[in-house]
Amino acid sequence: MKSNANEIKFLKNRSIIKFEGEDFLGEIGIDGRIFKALTLARISVGVISQQAIENGISILVQESDSEKAVNCLIDEFEAERKSGKVSQIYSINNVSVLGFVAEDFNKILAELARNNVFPLLLNQIAAEKRVNIVVTSSQDEKAKNIIESEISKRPKTVHLAIIGHGNVGKTLIEQVLESSEEIKRRKKIDLKVVAVANSRKIAFNKKGFDNNWNDEVVTAQNPSNVEELINFSKENQLENLIVVDNTASKDFVHNYHALAENGFDLVSSNKIFNTLPIEEYRKLRYTLNKNNRRYLYETNVGAGLPLIDTIKLLHLSGENITRIKGVFSGTLSYVFNNFSLRDDKFSTIINEALEKGYTEPDPREDLSGNDVARKLLILARELDLINEFEDINIQNLVPESLLEVSKSEFLSRLEELDGEYQKIKGNQEPGHVLRYVGDLHGDLQKEKGELDVKLISVPATSALGQLKGSDSIFEIYTESYGEHPIVIMGAGAGAKVTARGVFGDILRVSETK
Repeated sequence: MKSNANEIKFLKNRSIIKFEGEDFLGEIGIDGRIFKALTLARISVGVISQQAIENGISILVQESDSEKAVNCLIDEFEAERKSGKVSQIYSINNVSVLGFVAEDFNKILAELARNNVFPLLLNQIAAEKRVNIVVTSSQDEKAKNIIESEISKRPKTVHLAIIGHGNVGKTLIEQVLESSEEIKRRKKIDLKVVAVANSRKIAFNKKGFDNNWNDEVVTAQNPSNVEELINFSKENQLENLIVVDNTASKDFVHNYHALAENGFDLVSSNKIFNTLPIEEYRKLRYTLNKNNRRYLYETNVGAGLPLIDTIKLLHLSGENITRIKGVFSGTLSYVFNNFSLRDDKFSTIINEALEKGYTEPDPREDLSGNDVARKLLILARELDLINEFEDINIQNLVPESLLEVSKSEFLSRLEELDGEYQKIKGNQEPGHVLRYVGDLHGDLQKEKGELDVKLISVPATSALGQLKGSDSIFEIYTESYGEHPIVIMGAGAGAKVTARGVFGDILRVSETK
């Protein structure tokens, strides 16, 4: 009966017997003596492989025979061991063999390497395209899944760990669950959400969560820490791992290094990491590079708009970007677009934005200008500028008397802002509106640029003045385009838009895996 070409021969509980020495490689009769000695000892031999680089021979046997095989070969080659021709004979236990036919073995090797699986031994019969590889048993299921996906052209499984299930995280999980069948059919990618965490606990489901994911998070017992996630991925031998950071946590970002080193690609809507001191920022880029990991964060600036990607492409193509200016915050866009046109009080519009989910849970995070400043710094660093957060001139919109009070007290005293902002609005020239802008300018060919974040008054007929709703607008000035900037404008806030942008990053990472 003919076996299926796509079938994988999978043998567990094997051992490699390593046979090392400098001068006996290629010597006639060595293989014969090994076979004869093991046959007399009634030990079945799987694969024999010579490694010229390592000056050695590797033999595959049943794990239960490994000790006997080592002793038997030590006896057989006693003279060579005494003369130094054979330096050592030892076993590597807990290995598995995967045998398969591969059209493009190099692609399979690349996929295995991307998932931190490096064969201990491989044996190729080029004419038949047949390959045998030996991997540690702690990675054999993962290796089998990767090889199966490649040779049978079945959808590639991508395992997602979603950190943070607030507005954006919850929406993202729902979007993934709703679209998974369509993505499997169209892109041959099988997305599985296998971990969901908040700041207190983390829930796991190896087969992938369904619509009842929230119940499983509620009843989860595991404490929320990265070691739990890394151990879960290793114990279950999960391939193609992506961790998605939907938090605004200053602490979680310090786990990015460990995650990248343990086989996770990163997708983040959290802006904190990209605004840490430049030394830390560069260290992660080095870790990512060394481990062949990707880190995408398109939603850090402009929610679902293709802004970071555009700037990256312009910069990499050698285009000299001379200035980036715009309304960076969908929240403050909504606030000032409405406040400029309506007769409502400033506090009424802040509360409205909070209810719609446009602001951070504490609106001061938006009103302080820190959010816009972070976004501006992220763009500066995309241009290889080494600015730090302290370099940014930020106009804080919160009065000093309300900076240190609790969130609940701040929200109860919001009306204290009304008089000041009514005055600013009234003092404008006719036909002008208020906009809170970020502006990266100066000589951007030097090490540092100038970064300003402030409230300005602009003509209602200008591009900035015509902004509507919670839209953001970004003007990218370049040497080639002169006075006519590239303008990117669109929805800049809201859980759905941000989640959709994060989802886009997940798919981009998945397609390159």
